[in-house]
Parts: sequence; C-alpha cells; structure tokens
Amino acid sequence: MKWLSLLPLAGLAHAGLRFGCSTVSLQRLDPLVEPGQIPSAHVHQIVGGNAFNASMEGDIGEKGTCTTCAYTEDFSNYWTATMYFRHENGSYKRVPQYPNAQLGTEGQDAPDINAGMTIYYTQKDFYDNGEDYITAFQPGFRMTVGSPTIDTLEQAQAQPGLRYTCLQTILTRGYETPDFPKEPCPAGIMAIYHFPACWDGKNLDSPDHQSHMYSTTKGAFQEAGPCPASHPVRVPQLAYETMWNTAVFKDMWPKDGSQPFVWSYNDDKGYGTHADYVFGWQGDSLQRAMNSSCFFHACGSPGVQGILKTQTVEEMNKCSVQNTVEEDTEGWLMELPGQKMAMRFTA
Repeated sequence: MKWLSLLPLAGLAHAGLRFGCSTVSLQRLDPLVEPGQIPSAHVHQIVGGNAFNASMEGDIGEKGTCTTCAYTEDFSNYWTATMYFRHENGSYKRVPQYPNAQLGTEGQDAPDINAGMTIYYTQKDFYDNGEDYITAFQPGFRMTVGSPTIDTLEQAQAQPGLRYTCLQTILTRGYETPDFPKEPCPAGIMAIYHFPACWDGKNLDSPDHQSHMYSTTKGAFQEAGPCPASHPVRVPQLAYETMWNTAVFKDMWPKDGSQPFVWSYNDDKGYGTHADYVFGWQGDSLQRAMNSSCFFHACGSPGVQGILKTQTVEEMNKCSVQNTVEEDTEGWLMELPGQKMAMRFTA
C-alpha cells in the first residue's frame, strides 16, 4: 500500500513531544527481530502499551487496554537491551533505571515514574521545529536502529544517533561517546537512541526493519539533513533516553580499572547498542499533535490541558504485561539470561 497520497497539500507542523513512560515489561521477548520466539536471545526493557507480546501484528493501538506512557492515546511499544553490571567474581546484576528528572512527578508526595525511558517526537531539532510538514507513522509501522552485531568502534562512530553520556549530575547533557564511558559516572549512564526520520512512503516494515527508512540524523538533537528521493517522506524524529543508575556499583568498580558494564547480549564496549519501535498511537492522535503548535509540556502533561490526553504517574505505573518467559533476571546471576559466557572474571 502506498501512503504518499496521505500527504496534505498545505499546512505546516510545529509540535514537539517529550514524555516519560514507565516500564511495562522486562523479559526475553523481541517481536520484531525474533517474532514468536519464546524466549528471545537477550533481555529487553520495554515501555508503552500492554499489547506487547512475542508476536505483535496489525494495529497495536487498538489491542491494548492500558499504557505506561504519559499520553493515554499512545499504545506504541519502545524497547532496548538491558544493562548489567559484571562483578569481578564473574556474576551479573541488572543496573537499575531512574526517570528523567526534568519530567518529575505531580507533587512532593506523588509516586515517581517506574524506571522506563524518555520518549521524543521532534521535527527539526530540540528547540525549534521549522516549517516542514511531518507525516505521522501509520498503523502497523515498525523499525529498529542499531544492531547487536556491531562490534567495532568505527562502525559505532558511523551511527551518530546512538550515543552515551556519562552523567556528572542527573541533568548533565552534551558530551556524548559512541561507547560505554570508561570511568565511573557520578549520576549514571544515559543511553541515547535517535531513529531515522526519512520514510520511503510505501512500506510499514522491511526484512531488516531498517531499509524502509533512511537516516540523515546527526545526533545530539541537531537538525537532520534533507531526505533523499528514495525516502522522501519526513516523519517525526523519534528518540529515546534511558537513565541507568550505574552509580550504585561505584564501590564495586574492578580493581584493574576496567569498564564493568555490559548489555544483556554480552557487549561490554557498547558498540552494538540498538532499539526497537512499534507504532501504536490511537486514531489520528499523533498526526493531530504533529499538526499542532504545542511543544513538550504544552502538548499535555498532568495538570496541563493540551492537544493530547494525559494520565497520572500512578496510572502509568499500574499498567504492566505478565511475563511470558519465566527466568531470573534480577539479583546476582552467574550468567546473563540466554548468554553462555565464553570468558569469565574471577575474584
């Protein structure tokens, strides 16, 4: 089916969305790369709608009953690998997450967002959205960015949308690296994922989940380059931020000074960081937002009436998915779930 006919002839978009989503599931499932496989190869942390399962097809925006995202019309699913700390004795423990401090809570005594991540749908850059018309993703759309098979620094550097920030404070922004920070970070590590924003206008997916998209992303919320003729449709610039509280392991840093963090697919360099997305906004809600003039909190947030409907943090945190895979992912583990270690560190 061709979607180019959906492009309007007039009207400019100026909106930008930034919102938090609580964790909806943490388990070994990957309905994009390994559909139907239970369990998948490695552990993922997932946010969004509760329709998430091993084999997601069709319009998931119509299949969920709740969402962990701030906007109640967003039943999309967003996920990344999970980060673990590797102890000198060879055991592993999952690194806890914490929410973006700038999203906050509804009050001093209100609950905080349950881990999860921060989601962005921008159009030009972090501060301005320019004058291009932005076409929202369509039901059934899905894509990935990055790959766990990337294992060299050169390959990682070639993907400017995938980066890390060593957080000096919870509000640190700016300096980014293509690999894990090599020193302890006082406030943890922020993993950043910018997806491509140029679509071929025809395919909702592709065999590699990437070829239907084209990246002109420059990273760091800079303005992306123009879309090529092969992928002419500008869609929202989707980005994730996940805050990993690596600071809780500061007293266990290896005596030899080596970097102790590892992704759940056994990547201790960080080169293979990757993320997945399945569109699930209900009706025309995302297009309606993109066509509006709102920006960030003004688009709708608890206590702020906006173009989109919101829910409380307590309501976000109540939504969850029952685990399909029954295995230990918490506590001290002798190996990463699904990963047989070729190398062990002994005390």
